[in-house]
Amino acid sequence: MENSTKRKKTFLIAEAGINHNGSLSQAKELMSLAKKYNFDAVKFQKRDLDVCIPEEQKKMLRETPWGNITYLNYKKKIELSYNQYKVLKNFSKKIGIELFVSCWDVESLKLMKPLKLKFNKIASAMITNKKFLAAVAKERKKTFISTGMCNMSDIEKAVKIFKKYKCKFVLMHSVSIYPCDEKILNLNLIKTLKKKFKCEVGYSGHESTVSPTITAYFLGADYLERHITLDRASWGTDQSASLEEEGIKHLSSLLKKIPLTLGDGKKRFLPEEKKVGKKMRYW
Repeated sequence: MENSTKRKKTFLIAEAGINHNGSLSQAKELMSLAKKYNFDAVKFQKRDLDVCIPEEQKKMLRETPWGNITYLNYKKKIELSYNQYKVLKNFSKKIGIELFVSCWDVESLKLMKPLKLKFNKIASAMITNKKFLAAVAKERKKTFISTGMCNMSDIEKAVKIFKKYKCKFVLMHSVSIYPCDEKILNLNLIKTLKKKFKCEVGYSGHESTVSPTITAYFLGADYLERHITLDRASWGTDQSASLEEEGIKHLSSLLKKIPLTLGDGKKRFLPEEKKVGKKMRYW
């Protein structure tokens, strides 16, 4: 296991994603929830819908809270605008949490640039889009690269691009199934990635429980990302793979306790133990 006695502080990312369902007020609530439980950053998503949705999918009908509408119109309902992100950036400063966005196309990346967000994020779905990876790497912001939906060779190619442009990155182990069965999380890959690429490594979890994230920490993940939601029963594709307030609170509490319980590994016979020993040892 990773030596945890000298670990740097874990960086906690709350993936709000699209769990706001297009509501600015719910986006703010998600940010406030993350801040309440000591998350360091909160992340949303941004897409140019004309680019990111295949043509044949745009006209498909879908049942939504807004009625039976096309997939494109549904996506428009839940997509936050640049001006809304500008509001959220100001709100993040007000409450004291870092805000960043995972863009899904080059135009969205350009659109977000004036906000001067500190980090970038490559979603697992985007890791094989070399043109997009190069555009992100050229910005030279520290970038979290999720490694679901791909082979090791795809990760190698992504790393090569980021090294080419001298852009700092963190490889985030991830299994892109929502929610993900704990039996297929393959958390030992965290150690594999760290050994193979000799870089910072994190974990982006989509399971509905907390304990695998703690395991990920002890396997060497210094960056932990979890989807969060106001209500897992809410409408939306990511809600069931997200943590509600109770789970968020539990995760934050456990991670906070770890440094307190680890100590320095040196054996001591504590004065309090000696008192107990006198009572129990009859010889």
